[in-house]
Amino acid sequence: MRMTPVRWIAFAPLLLALPAVAQLSAVAADAMADMSIEDLANIQVTSVSKKPERLAAAAASVFVITADDIRRSGAATVPEALRLAPNLQVAQTSGYGYAISARGFNSSRNTVPNKLLVLIDGRSVYSPFFSGVTWDAQQVMLEDIERIEVISGPGGTLWGVNAVNGVINITTRASSATRGSLVALRAGERGNHVAVRQGSGDWRLQATYLNERHTELAGGAPVNDARHQWQAGMRRDWGSGADLFSVHGNAYRGALDQPEPGAITTGTKLDLGTVRSSGASLTARWTHALDAGGSLMLQGYIDHSERDVPPTYAERIQVADLQFQHSLPANRFGQLVWGANLRHTWDEVTNSETVAFLPAKVGQNWASLFGQNELALRENLRLVVGARVEHNDYTGAEFLPSMRLAWQVAPQHAFWSGVSRTVRAPSRLDADTFIPGTAPYLLRGGPQVRAEVAKVFELGYRGQPLPALSISATVFHNRYDHLRTQEVDATGSFLTFDSKMEGKSRGIEMWGSYQATPWWRLSAGWLALHQRFALKPGSNDEPAPRTSGRDPSHTAQLRSTFILSGDKEIELAVRKVARLESDQVPGYRALDARFGWRVRRDMELSVSGHNLNGAHAEYGALATRSEVPREVAVKLVWMH
Repeated sequence: MRMTPVRWIAFAPLLLALPAVAQLSAVAADAMADMSIEDLANIQVTSVSKKPERLAAAAASVFVITADDIRRSGAATVPEALRLAPNLQVAQTSGYGYAISARGFNSSRNTVPNKLLVLIDGRSVYSPFFSGVTWDAQQVMLEDIERIEVISGPGGTLWGVNAVNGVINITTRASSATRGSLVALRAGERGNHVAVRQGSGDWRLQATYLNERHTELAGGAPVNDARHQWQAGMRRDWGSGADLFSVHGNAYRGALDQPEPGAITTGTKLDLGTVRSSGASLTARWTHALDAGGSLMLQGYIDHSERDVPPTYAERIQVADLQFQHSLPANRFGQLVWGANLRHTWDEVTNSETVAFLPAKVGQNWASLFGQNELALRENLRLVVGARVEHNDYTGAEFLPSMRLAWQVAPQHAFWSGVSRTVRAPSRLDADTFIPGTAPYLLRGGPQVRAEVAKVFELGYRGQPLPALSISATVFHNRYDHLRTQEVDATGSFLTFDSKMEGKSRGIEMWGSYQATPWWRLSAGWLALHQRFALKPGSNDEPAPRTSGRDPSHTAQLRSTFILSGDKEIELAVRKVARLESDQVPGYRALDARFGWRVRRDMELSVSGHNLNGAHAEYGALATRSEVPREVAVKLVWMH
């Protein structure tokens, strides 16, 4: 019988189980027990209600990626680590480019994924310039990450506009948890990564460097998508009595080759140059514990970034953000959390003959006030009601209400439901884009663009049917209005952006973990999505409803973790992604594996393989899309 990649996927768990059985020891059982199924349910999350709560009690569809999950996956970057979340769609568009979304809208023909808010230690990395995330700039040292909370579904009440279909909250370790020295070296077929960290007492310093080689097209021709990038950062945490303080900062610089068709497509072939990317940020936070369980929090950050994308544009943006939050102690009226947020941005674009953003210099303001109250209707029944009012310069004040009900039917079983309204505010890309860079213009911006609105209905279950089994399932129904379109003007002489599409989506997302033996754990996830969009009266953007074609109808994943002995472990992961109707991207299966060996108490050696069953495409038009290659890498981590 010929062993095809599909058959290897089927037999691999059995092959890996044989050495596991042979080498099982009491030490191995203890290693897996470090994070039991019950422990996973009791992980503290903060993204759902902006206060610590048990994952099992959270009234939202939230998946937590732990530090151990990241280590065992062999991921080299944050987007690779996000593949672990079954409630996300992660598609690699080039060597360093990614389209990442939750519950659909993984880009359209004239915009990037723009309905997913991403935070790193409370700092938003969602760009107000183009309504999205520049993933190559988020070079977080993976060894410093404590957890990644991935919420699929609306988060506008607590996090503001743009948290439409999900929130990703990346939390790094406190400096007290990273004392001593650490050096991580990774060498792979596609490139090399170096990370160093030094911590002592209440502070740490860290730096990373990576270089990655280009990918290839399906026919073997090289894609111009190599990159070199470094990043350095610091963090200090200290406190006295009821007060805790934290300061952390980062700076980065990168050089990225620009693959076709380029960052901004205009319908003509351009002489693409190297993208220069750089930035720095500084965040400070103060929290004060009040009597009877309340707290105060004040956070501010400044963020500067520059991106030069020849020959189309260069952008420089500064962000100043101030947040205040007051959590009141629980009383007979509930437990109230309220706060306010002020943000100002300075944005300057260097235009070109190809594209212009007019005006070239813009200062913008955001201001919001939110409140959320959690009321115990009965001992096992909670009602969570909240709202946020947020003002932006394009569409004025937006109202973001939500209501959730959580029912603990038994100690190990909980149901929850939610109804929310959230929006995506326009960005400069929506309103201020002109192509070409000088008159007469083929595209004349979108001054009439409205905020995209989503009304979301959810029903979920989270529980442990068996002591060794945990399950989470959510069904959702979303109704969208004022979705962005690209219209031909009534004169027929130019294009403009508008908001003349509506739509619906529904789906189900499920995941769970099963502790088959003390040394063997299985984790699985499945997502199904159906979307339908329609143009509103007056629209002539016939291709717009085909936006749904950029999202797979279903995805599935299975991970198998074996502890071979106290110092050896193997992780095997299989992903299946359905085809994309847009651009006719075939569906694919991917097999990843990692073997880790704790050589000494202070040293770990691992070998990981990604896409071991062969290269595949994940996104984009056939003429320019990269084949995500097979890669084998070796990593050495030394800690002292």
